[in-house]
Amino acid sequence: MDLIEHFTHLFAYDGWANQEVLAGLRTAGTPLPQALKLMAHIFAAERVWLERLEQKPQTLPVWPEFTAEECSRQAAGLSARWKTYLAGSSEAELARPVTYKNSKGESWSSRKDDILTHVITHSIHHRGQVAAVVRAAGFTPAYTDFIHSIRQGFVK
Repeated sequence: MDLIEHFTHLFAYDGWANQEVLAGLRTAGTPLPQALKLMAHIFAAERVWLERLEQKPQTLPVWPEFTAEECSRQAAGLSARWKTYLAGSSEAELARPVTYKNSKGESWSSRKDDILTHVITHSIHHRGQVAAVVRAAGFTPAYTDFIHSIRQGFVK
């Protein structure tokens, strides 16, 4: 598996896991504002990083106020955008740095493959926080372990 295939695989997992969490939040049947806030942050941060990679202006704050419906729209759109981005990239391109400003206005330069790794791990971290919120509210969180997605054939 080359690097593009590897990241395509990881972003397919990311999209699946985000959908699983959103479905679990809908199943809970009661608003869980902190969980929704964390999911909104995941989608906004993914969009911000994609815009940085594409050298486009930032269109969202990193902590937006999204409804459950907006989270669902963001999830669907982001999966497609990541797939398109990766399909148009090469391994050599991913090894190149990109310069951007962080949310504090500080200028940084990072390799694109490092940014992609950050996006995946950042999302996993916050989905873990969502799971803790869901469990604390008395519900069973979505099972989004990477290996589970592979074993069950959810991500190929």
